Amino acid sequence: MDEPLTAAEVLAAVPHRPPFRFVDEILEIDEHHIVAAHRFGEDADFYRGHFPGNPITPGVLLLETMAQAGVVAHGIYLLGRAAAAEAALIVFTDATVEFASIVRPGERVLVRGRKLVFRRGLLRAQVEVHREAGDLVCSATIAGMRVPR
Repeated sequence: MDEPLTAAEVLAAVPHRPPFRFVDEILEIDEHHIVAAHRFGEDADFYRGHFPGNPITPGVLLLETMAQAGVVAHGIYLLGRAAAAEAALIVFTDATVEFASIVRPGERVLVRGRKLVFRRGLLRAQVEVHREAGDLVCSATIAGMRVPR
């Protein structure tokens, strides 16, 4: 069996790129969980039109952040070196989300994902986004699966 991927190798294999990459770093990763971080830049173009004068991060982008960390990045880790070498395409397929708060421009969030099920290329996870100070922003049960390139 191959050695597990490092956090840096997983991050390099995530196929998303700026401006649509919402994982800056992976702080922890193992067979059961992932902790990642992202800072929403104050100058991101979407803030211009999302509540002008009182901008907040769109919920759909918070969901995408959860998917990129909790399903894509963690899925690449679980699939292993062969998947990373071919830049595995793991796509978001399903989510049930609850929002508890908002994220303002410039805020850094931590994304914590816990594997619920992983079989036949399907990953279902419980994922939460917290502000750096610890308060909950949103949580989801989210799923993704490996698809052919």
